[in-house]
Amino acid sequence: MTKERSFSYFLTKYFAEHLPKQMGASPNTIQSYRDTFVQLLEFFKSEYRLAPEKLDYRDFTVERIEAFLAHLETERKISASTRNQRLAAIHSFFRYVQYRDPAGFSQCAEVVSVPFKKASVAPMNYMVVEEVKLLFSIPDRKDSAQLRDLAILVLLYESGARVQELLDLCPRHIRFQSTTVVELHGKGNKARLVPINADASNIIQQYITRCSRTELDEPLFVNRNGEKLTRAGIQYIIDKYVSAARAMRQDLFKSKISNHCFRHSKAMHLLEAGVNLIYIRDLLGHSSVVTTEVYAKTNPKIKEEQLKKHSETMLTKQRYSTKEKENLIYWLKNNL
Repeated sequence: MTKERSFSYFLTKYFAEHLPKQMGASPNTIQSYRDTFVQLLEFFKSEYRLAPEKLDYRDFTVERIEAFLAHLETERKISASTRNQRLAAIHSFFRYVQYRDPAGFSQCAEVVSVPFKKASVAPMNYMVVEEVKLLFSIPDRKDSAQLRDLAILVLLYESGARVQELLDLCPRHIRFQSTTVVELHGKGNKARLVPINADASNIIQQYITRCSRTELDEPLFVNRNGEKLTRAGIQYIIDKYVSAARAMRQDLFKSKISNHCFRHSKAMHLLEAGVNLIYIRDLLGHSSVVTTEVYAKTNPKIKEEQLKKHSETMLTKQRYSTKEKENLIYWLKNNL
């Protein structure tokens, strides 16, 4: 096989050009896919004595891919959903190869046919309005570090941002106008403009001014060393205030609160307020309203309202009144 049709050639082009430039994949997606292939190449080297530089994509049979997935589950103890994520990365690569080397189309099609494993769907976790209000009341705005934390919590909720979208924010992405708008860059580097309320806007303005986050292209949120915050750093901040809130109200915050929980909570609260799913879809940056419909299917309050609205009563209506019954009995006695 020529170098231009080797496994290493296609894999390099896939990661260097196809994912970032053609697909517009996020850095997190590229890293996840990269980790999959690192594990896959290590498995092939240890299990089949196939060195990465000597691999041909035709070496990837259905049996070997299934053996790799089984290895991940048994040795690395990954969940079914993580297994499916790894398989999705493999599918994506071999679909890419299919249309660039027709000679290997059939081989690639076999790999793409490896099925996903049925995985249990965890219930969506979100906060009730009372929990959100309590959480926002804890940080002390007079303390600069806590003001930063409050700005993070408020912006996560108000904008419905994914954590990476929040981490990538710079001051130039926030337009302070009559209605403040935040520019978020989501999956596929798609940008969307999200309005936030006046209270959230004031908190962010206070943070930017007091903490000197005025450089337009610098990260909006940084740690004590002036470095861009990480996902783990955001979760640490959330955990700190959730722990404080639990100490104040032991009847609240029964579940783990993740950064994504703020996004779910905003969507649920908008839905309960009667906001159309189309607008919630645009706020969250979903490509299809079908994705957004999961909130309507999950929310027990919405389910209850719809059931009450559309369910007919099970009580049977009396067919005859008492007087009509008496007249009917009289007629039966005298005419039959």
